[in-house]
Amino acid sequence: MDVNINPVIELENIHRDYRMGDNIVKALDGLSLTIGGGELTSIVGPSGSGKSTLMNIIGCLDRPTDGRVRLNGEDISILSDKRLSTIRNRNIGFIFQQFNLMPRLSILENVATPLLYSRVKTSERNRLATAALQKVGLGDRLKHRPTELSGGQKQRAAIARAIVTNPSLLLADEPTGALDTTTGELIMDLFRQLNSEGRTIIIVTHDPEVSQQCRRVVRVRDGKLEPEIVNVY
Repeated sequence: MDVNINPVIELENIHRDYRMGDNIVKALDGLSLTIGGGELTSIVGPSGSGKSTLMNIIGCLDRPTDGRVRLNGEDISILSDKRLSTIRNRNIGFIFQQFNLMPRLSILENVATPLLYSRVKTSERNRLATAALQKVGLGDRLKHRPTELSGGQKQRAAIARAIVTNPSLLLADEPTGALDTTTGELIMDLFRQLNSEGRTIIIVTHDPEVSQQCRRVVRVRDGKLEPEIVNVY
């Protein structure tokens, strides 16, 4: 997959401090990172390294204490919470370890949910959600509920929900962590397929087998970046 020279995410000298009693904990300490369009990148690091904080800032779920964040060239560090929520819904698709599907809704309804916030008409929501489910191989499961699906199918549904708004960035947090090895490999195959279509994907993981399947590996320790790895596949 060729990488677009236009960056999707730019982090410039990011600091994120947390107060714990009388102490200040530096979760991120002057970290800078650029993710170009079309990259398949993993973020790895030990517990407490700052990778979860980094994920939250990339996903516009948290704000840095200091530094600048740009998404598709727009400085989002200074935006209101309302504006940031709108940008997050339109530009970032999230995939989580535990799927986060709503059990009372059908898979089609789950996948269509992000479109509600954009006030898309029901018929168009259903059309787009159906297309997303077909792309991940669940076109025959539209009316099923999450409890009727396997773990791998649930994660595929979660990926369909993430891509239904056609976001510029997919952000996956331990997407294979709740799956067996074989199913996890199938999910990684799906991520590579989506990446080959030009989607920018960032996977946060502690699993070296997952990170080795990404072209670029960003390593975080003590809130700073370590030397990166570029895999050939």
